[in-house]
Amino acid sequence: MKKLYGTRAYIQSVGVNNDMEIDGFAVAVCAEIGVELQRHRSRSFDEMEQWGDDLSSFDLVLALSPASQRRALDLTQFYHLDVEYWPVLDPTGMADQREARMALYRQTRDQIIARLTERFGPPVTSD
Repeated sequence: MKKLYGTRAYIQSVGVNNDMEIDGFAVAVCAEIGVELQRHRSRSFDEMEQWGDDLSSFDLVLALSPASQRRALDLTQFYHLDVEYWPVLDPTGMADQREARMALYRQTRDQIIARLTERFGPPVTSD
């Protein structure tokens, strides 16, 4: 999202859990399109609140898994948030060979890019 739309919106990446490192395959396929995830760290909704992010300042949560959708919908009890569920392929553990896995991760990456451009329009070239 940041790569495609820059600073046009305040964007934070968050998950249901924060106990996982970023998957190396995700790092690799994102690097192919110039998105640096090497230093990215997973964090949860709860962690965002603890770090001072005001969840009420967000307008939209894009949930990419059923678990994140449930957690985001739980938050709508306390905050006015729109929640959109975008089911995408979860490539983890789906293939044994490296190239087959990379192909699945690329498919997921490309699904997300397609949904972003469908929802928010063509990428911006400058802010």
